[in-house]
Amino acid sequence: MAIVTLLTDSGENDHYAAAIRARILSINPGIKIVDITHRIPPFHIAHAAFVLRSVFRDFPQGTVHLVGVHATGNPDDKPIALQLEDHFFVGSDNGLFGLISEKMQQNLVELNAINPVATTFPERDILAPAAAKLASGVPISSLGKPLSLFKKMIDRQAKATKKQIVGNVIHVDYFGNLITNIHKETFDILSRDKVFTVQAGTEKFRKIHSQYSDVEEGECVLLFNALNLLEIAINKGNAAELLGLEYGSPVIVYFE
Repeated sequence: MAIVTLLTDSGENDHYAAAIRARILSINPGIKIVDITHRIPPFHIAHAAFVLRSVFRDFPQGTVHLVGVHATGNPDDKPIALQLEDHFFVGSDNGLFGLISEKMQQNLVELNAINPVATTFPERDILAPAAAKLASGVPISSLGKPLSLFKKMIDRQAKATKKQIVGNVIHVDYFGNLITNIHKETFDILSRDKVFTVQAGTEKFRKIHSQYSDVEEGECVLLFNALNLLEIAINKGNAAELLGLEYGSPVIVYFE
């Protein structure tokens, strides 16, 4: 069964998400639509990129991912469709897709280049028809003008030496958990046979746990999550609020 996922900053109080679904189904009622989320903070490309790259590989290859985040942004952010890691993506060329994978695209086209449609709702009027056609087996090459490049933002990368890892909070989830860009593999290599201290804001930690419940309710816990990224949480609490940290806040691991 053909699958189209939806990831937008449209919210759920208005008709926008339903209108996107309706346009897809009007083209092919047999398409299975999966809502990743419509609660991306408005125009927050980094948040959307984190969510998309964390989940798109869990879907079958050939899945079409419609991304409507900051879709009516800058005038030169053209609508595009690309094939990447054997998945298809449609959205605005605003730099988001460059944050989800370091691999080279397999195909790339500019949508709305032939017989362009003028609209204030490109998610419904441009992206949804393209997604529906891709999910229905239409070749991506027939959807628009071929392109060689798309915009790529520079993602935050942790910096590591033998003495420390300097990272950042790259995502604050619904529970207030602080997810960093410090990878387990890097930590395991550098921490071998060493004492370490993790500093986040004014707090210091010297132990990594495996489960949130390893500490008492209300206490801080550090662990490597299902994405193998270092996460700072509070068992049944909100770490972002309690620690006063947010997207971009530094997190440093010191080795002795």
